[in-house]
Amino acid sequence: MAALTDATKKKALQARLSRAEGQVRGVLKLVREDADYERVSQQLAAARKALDRAFFSLVGDAIEQGELTPEQVAALLAKFA
Repeated sequence: MAALTDATKKKALQARLSRAEGQVRGVLKLVREDADYERVSQQLAAARKALDRAFFSLVGDAIEQGELTPEQVAALLAKFA
């Protein structure tokens, strides 16, 4: 299967993932500090959404690069979305 090779798109994806990583660290901090369920849930939802955006960005980049067939894109979406 193809890989993300465009340096600009790769850098953008890395930035998205770094933000998501920061959000997960924030969730860990909230749990360690015994934050209430609503605050922890809100941050978990934000982290999940950030990871979803990274995934769909990656799929969009794969489509744009033209290295995946429509069937491969559909398989990725069916398996991981």
